This record gives sequence, structure tokens and C-alpha cells, in this order.
Amino acid sequence: MDEFQHLVNKQEYQVFLFTCPAIFPFSFALHSWFVVNKKGIISRWEVFQKPKQNETSWGHIHKNFYPPFVGIAIFSFTEKYLWRRPSLVGYVEGNEQSFVCQMTEFIESSPKSYPCRDKYYLKGPNSNSYIEWLLEHFPESKLSLPNRAFGKNKAPK
Repeated sequence: MDEFQHLVNKQEYQVFLFTCPAIFPFSFALHSWFVVNKKGIISRWEVFQKPKQNETSWGHIHKNFYPPFVGIAIFSFTEKYLWRRPSLVGYVEGNEQSFVCQMTEFIESSPKSYPCRDKYYLKGPNSNSYIEWLLEHFPESKLSLPNRAFGKNKAPK
């Protein structure tokens, strides 16, 4: 859980891209999410199959549903067992004038702008479609999802 904490730079803006296996029995596929660092303020952003509507969930988009540096639930019927070793795909960092600062703001405003926030399908749009949609707005990040991130090709245009 603390394995990635040392990468957090409280003086910068950072966007981390993580993956972990999806919920069993689909664990051959990957689930992806962003961890956003705004000068020490950390938040996690992702899409789940289960929609909610509260102060930290908008349709299928969720903020801080899980701690930033752990995976999702292994089984859909319990939150007791989480994937403990997520993979860091990569990250970008910068100051107030960088695209990374703009990227953090775009991610935080995604509940209002993501066109598929109220849709979720196993093949997409799904968690990976959401991440890919965000990445397409910031090609300068050079971040990309692995091949096992099924649904990434279903990102809305």
C-alpha cells in the first residue's frame, strides 16, 4: 500500500496511472484508474460497474472509492479482499503552468464532461474507456493502457 507513496511530490502536480486485475472471474482483464496529486492533495478517479449518486460518485464515476494505491475488490460480493499489488503504468508531473496541472483539473471535472458517465458495459464503455478518453485529451502525457485493458478502444470521441 505504501509502496508508491515515496513517488508523491507535494510540491508538484502529478497524475499516476495504475492497473490491477479485474474482478474475478474476469481477472484476465485489467481495471485502470488515476491517482491525482495536487501538491499533496491525493485523489483516486475511476469508473465502476455499480453506479452511485453522492458527493463522491457521479453515475459510474467514483472518487476515492478505494485507497489510492491498492487494487479493486477481487470478488464482487465482498470488499474484504482487494488486489494488493497494483501495477504503476506510469506517471507525469509538472507545475502550475504544465499540462499536468490542466490534466488534474480535467480529471476532476470529468463527472460533468465524460459522455458515458451513466453507461457501463463489460466490453465498454467501462473503466478503461474512461481512462482512455482522458488520455486522448492529453497525448503529451505519453501514457497508454496495456493491451489487457479491454474496453479502451470504446472511448467516446
